[in-house]
Amino acid sequence: MGTEGWCLLLCLALSGAADTAVERQWRAVDVVLDCLLVEEGQQRGGFVSKENMVKALLVLKQVPVLDDGSLEGFTNFQLDTMATDNPPVTFEASVNLIQIPHAEALLHADCSGKEVTCEISRYFLQARQEATVEKAAWFITNVQVSGGGPSISMVMKTLRDAENGVILHPTLKLLQGLQGTVQTAVELQVTTRTPSLSFLLGSSASLHCSFSMAPSLDLTSVVWRLQQKGSGQLVYSWTMGQGQVKREGVTLEPEQQLMAGNASLTLPGLTLKDEGTYICQITTSLYQAQQIIQLYVQASPKVQLSLASEALRPTLICNIAGYYPLDVTVTWTREELGGAPVPVSDAFFSSLRQSPAGTYSISSSLTAEPGSAGATYTCQVTHVSLEEPLRASIWVSPPEQRTMPLGVLFASSLFFLVLLYLGLQRRQATSSKLCQDSEAFWAATLLPPSKKKE
Repeated sequence: MGTEGWCLLLCLALSGAADTAVERQWRAVDVVLDCLLVEEGQQRGGFVSKENMVKALLVLKQVPVLDDGSLEGFTNFQLDTMATDNPPVTFEASVNLIQIPHAEALLHADCSGKEVTCEISRYFLQARQEATVEKAAWFITNVQVSGGGPSISMVMKTLRDAENGVILHPTLKLLQGLQGTVQTAVELQVTTRTPSLSFLLGSSASLHCSFSMAPSLDLTSVVWRLQQKGSGQLVYSWTMGQGQVKREGVTLEPEQQLMAGNASLTLPGLTLKDEGTYICQITTSLYQAQQIIQLYVQASPKVQLSLASEALRPTLICNIAGYYPLDVTVTWTREELGGAPVPVSDAFFSSLRQSPAGTYSISSSLTAEPGSAGATYTCQVTHVSLEEPLRASIWVSPPEQRTMPLGVLFASSLFFLVLLYLGLQRRQATSSKLCQDSEAFWAATLLPPSKKKE
């Protein structure tokens, strides 16, 4: 049976059991993935394009998944060699030596409207074991579920089953079973459930990375690197029990959890310098595989709306400060009393400003036309860091409530000047009388009696 029929049966089974509440139990099923195989000679340094790839199937044999009753009657995969004259290269991969996490996401991807991309290529050993060089070949498979789903990398080793007989595969020149499939076993897998993450500036981020390896392998190192703006830097390194920290505050999972397959990294107090592409690299005594995680750091804008001038046509200024990344959308609306908001154009923007921390600020100004009854103006800001737009509103009163008629203004000014003049005159008269009284007092006090009689 081909993969299309296999997936159709699975989706029908899932839809039939959607409304049935059944206790979930573990069950071993075959997970079949449509893949692309990089042709021989295209993996080492050559440019890989779709022209260099051929169709392939990957069958993960007997993967344990939680069954809620939807897999009742589900049969294992069987290759239909009569369906086409040119059947795809089929890999059957045993998972007895390792664990396949998030198998449900792979199994149900087609039914949930998600896409699974799968690419298989040759894998060349870093440290070759002479005893196995002539008997085996190795492949690495990268699987990605769309829509923020998990990403899995697997190293597979070919097997030779002498009891069932073997033939030579016409494309790969590898030994294959009588059913026409290349028999392999997965010996190392590295997984992240979050290939892309977004966190707010100043928060703490946890980058998930887990692995599972065959019992015959030893863990030798775990390395986290950051690729940013064309350059790479070491973030954390663990080698044979010794940790090396290159980014302040960063922590790896405790060694007990690390040896159990959890190599997740925690970054506290995020800054914009932490944004970039992180690589979690797992190295064993024989293999090396990695996962790539894209970390985005965001800062939410702060919005303040003010009345800059109260002229007959007042100016409004909407200040948007402290946001990251750069793209931001600012819109204006005008709403009269009892009416609906109406979009307003003709807004002006200031030059972009950037703080030492790397966040951006910008201002938008608008000349208001409140009309005879006044109006409410709203500045709305949309940014990727916001779950919903931010809004700031201000009431702009009609002109007659903000300015006086010219005649009233002139009369008021003239009245004020008259009062000021009268006040100054009275103060001058009072000061003159005080001086005369003071002179008479001192004359009576200081002059001799004879002078007083004269």
